Amino acid sequence: MWTRRAFLASVSIVALAGPVAARSAPAAGPRIRVQPVPLESVRLKPGPFLNAVARNREYLLSLDADRLLHNFRASAGLQPKAPVYGGWEARGIAGHTLGHYLSACSLMHAQTGDPAVRDHIHYIVDELAACQAAHGDGYIGGTTVERDGKEVDGKIVFEEIRRGTIESGGFDVNGGWVPLYTWHKVHAGLIDAYRTGKVERALPVMLGMAGYLATILEGLSDAQMQTLLKAEYGGLNESYANTHAITGDPRWLRVAEKIYDRRVLDPLTAEKDRLAGLHANTQIPKLIGLARIYELNGEPRDRIAARFFRNTVANHHSYVIGGNSQAEHFGPPDQLSDAITERTCEHCNSYNMLKLTRHQYGWAPDAALFDFYERVHLNHVLASQNPETGMFAYFMPLSAGAKRTWSTPHDSFWCCVGSGMESHAKHGDSIYWHDADTLYVNLFIPSTLDWEGGRLDLSTDYPFSDTITLTINAPMKHAIALRLPGWSKAPSVAVNGAPARLERRNGYAVLRREWRAGDRIELTVPMALTVEPTPDDPGIVAYTHGPIVLGADLGPASEDWDGLPPALVAATPEQAATPIDAAAHRFRLTGTKPEAVTLLPFFNQYDRRTAVYFPTFTRERWNAEEAAFIADQRARQALKKRTVDGIDIGEQQPERDHDIAFNHADLQSWAGKSGRLLPWGTGNYIEFTLAVRPGPMVLRALYWGEEVDKDFAIEIDGHLLAEEHRSVPPVKEWVAQDYPIPEALTRGKHNVRVRFETRGTDARIYEVRMLEAAAGA
Repeated sequence: MWTRRAFLASVSIVALAGPVAARSAPAAGPRIRVQPVPLESVRLKPGPFLNAVARNREYLLSLDADRLLHNFRASAGLQPKAPVYGGWEARGIAGHTLGHYLSACSLMHAQTGDPAVRDHIHYIVDELAACQAAHGDGYIGGTTVERDGKEVDGKIVFEEIRRGTIESGGFDVNGGWVPLYTWHKVHAGLIDAYRTGKVERALPVMLGMAGYLATILEGLSDAQMQTLLKAEYGGLNESYANTHAITGDPRWLRVAEKIYDRRVLDPLTAEKDRLAGLHANTQIPKLIGLARIYELNGEPRDRIAARFFRNTVANHHSYVIGGNSQAEHFGPPDQLSDAITERTCEHCNSYNMLKLTRHQYGWAPDAALFDFYERVHLNHVLASQNPETGMFAYFMPLSAGAKRTWSTPHDSFWCCVGSGMESHAKHGDSIYWHDADTLYVNLFIPSTLDWEGGRLDLSTDYPFSDTITLTINAPMKHAIALRLPGWSKAPSVAVNGAPARLERRNGYAVLRREWRAGDRIELTVPMALTVEPTPDDPGIVAYTHGPIVLGADLGPASEDWDGLPPALVAATPEQAATPIDAAAHRFRLTGTKPEAVTLLPFFNQYDRRTAVYFPTFTRERWNAEEAAFIADQRARQALKKRTVDGIDIGEQQPERDHDIAFNHADLQSWAGKSGRLLPWGTGNYIEFTLAVRPGPMVLRALYWGEEVDKDFAIEIDGHLLAEEHRSVPPVKEWVAQDYPIPEALTRGKHNVRVRFETRGTDARIYEVRMLEAAAGA
């Protein structure tokens, strides 16, 4: 039993375990070959990245720590000092933002030296210590769960797990919305407060927290662990690995190794891509954790899995901006052309892919890894924060006419708000890397470096200039390795105005000399326009210019858009684009129907509607298919206008937003779509809430055409809508089935409860929409 005495002993673990390892504690031995220069040694200079940091600092300082702490104090039996925030913080996942906030403030302090954000860390850590003392067993948490129709403290879920009561529908544990995910955010936030924020008293709080959950996990069998790990748990394995790195205590590494989801990780260890249909950001942190564990224990399988996963996602599941996923899920490899929608590229995924890329780079520095990093960093991460308001985007929509949806200051608190806080607190963390001999310059962000007695100034208007200048301001002994981007065909380097003799190695220009104050290095990376087709359909293309992804400007986001996607009718896509101002990445795309469009950098079209991918046609094909293309696009627009509400079954956020409930409904996927399987029998159900409008309504369900001879009922607010038998010829495609709803079932209502229930067979449910009846129907 985890007692108060055990807790008090746990917070003294530093003394018991002997000297605590260094805060950074990357690893022992040769597994890490290069490391990033400490963030506190880098200061950003004016430019879009410094502006992003400044807007983010304003937002961090505007938040009320007591509102983020509301649930933590309530859980501990202490009177909250302020009301809870809205959005996700008012729901079962509450508390995750506080963990992100601790990390973001710690990174912001390191990036800027601003003492104000560090004061917030001190205050929160002291409050969490008070909450932990009130619990008396190491627990600190803000999650809640519904029991008997009431929201209660989420600690009950953890104690149920301790007793071996573990059930999960994929995004919950015993009905609690991903409690281990939130736990990880707070654990990681305390680690960052200690290591990066330099707040010493965060360590005993973190160790008490780690000890509470460890006693639960250590008591579970492997089968129980695998059931528990069906639900998203963030990078919990990484946090325990880092706890080991800080303390040197092998207990924490054993716990990290136990947090191993065999269903997902074993195929990756065997270098098999079975990612289709999986919730993307549930998986990426698992591999970050494996990468960290490998650095500490040297287990080859962990390195193999992490490396294979990163390479597979980057090369076979990513869009042109480097982001991945559609509606938060991976599709089949190299199949993107039919998944270019308004819900592409979740920010959390890119945030975590950059973390994973940093690990892989640390093992074997290769400039190609930072070509990928730069593409994501410039074209997705920088695009995901509004530079005027500091607010964040959840998805980065790539479909024609789409716009970005921004968070609100106090009523969103999505996961991507949390990762956004962190992303825009640390833009200097990967510019400079080093080993004992060489300083690597990987990102071309205006900055100054003050490190190990040497001082360096990086000046540039990149990416709106192809020239990067480094000035040595104090003697340096390290060789300097400049990344030569793979997209630049003829880069050049000059030192003190003369062409440099250089060594080329792994995509770098390596310069060796005794650097003196006043030495000047100039790197020029000429940029060219490139056409990048989707891997499965070379007739759908995107444009890049140097490191910049281009997007067509289709007008202000504040205005409705019902135009046709620009279709390119020309001899070749390359011939269709002509420069207006190449330095500003402005091109004219002629030959597009219905009219020519202007290509601009995608990332900074913050309040514009855009198109990133363009279907291409020869003139002959366009003449033959124009009518069908226009009819298909108009049908899509008409369906969008008719759609009142919809739910993608098997996707975490849509299910939560629509208050999903079920008794037996396993997560599954098919042909790139997520869904749930109601097992064979009678009375297995899934139900959810959909909005309705006045007037005739139609329920539309999407089925896979081969899933026939199924018997199930569909109800609206307990009234039978249809008895479905699916006795139709099988087809290998998606099939939409409409069910007209009697007006009496929706009259005077704003929403209804929809239920699917088996009647003797199994049933698979994927996507359900509530539509206005078609005109004239």
